[in-house]
Amino acid sequence: MTERTRPDGDGFELTRVFDAPRERVWREWTEPEAFADWYGGAQAEVPVSSVSMDVRPGGTWRATMYAGPGRQEIQWRGSYHEVTEPERLVFTVTDNPEGDQFDLVTVELTDLGDGRTEMRVEQRGWMTPPQYERAKRGWGGFFDRMAERLA
Repeated sequence: MTERTRPDGDGFELTRVFDAPRERVWREWTEPEAFADWYGGAQAEVPVSSVSMDVRPGGTWRATMYAGPGRQEIQWRGSYHEVTEPERLVFTVTDNPEGDQFDLVTVELTDLGDGRTEMRVEQRGWMTPPQYERAKRGWGGFFDRMAERLA
């Protein structure tokens, strides 16, 4: 299946600063155990056994999330387009197991010194503006959980 991305589409950008070295924040994005613990925030569960990551350009990733009071199953997947450790990660994402429309996510990590890291995350692609607002709030909750892990 071919991925179709539209990085010039609607989307959003979030910036967070963590009291953690850049290499540690990088591992949150690239190690299954860490990713499974924060992805989904406090309101969802991602079993580490469901996370698969081949973190290299052309590699793929997958994760299963159980969200909400009904524990709705969400199958996430995508592929890595750019991997520049520990500063830049570009990958696609979709929660549609059969679809070919993917959003493009760019993660940039800047070492601020003194063990602090600025993380800028941008997502662009196929969703509508209201869907991006929900996604932005969702990522914000995910990053709150990441901040707890990194504290």
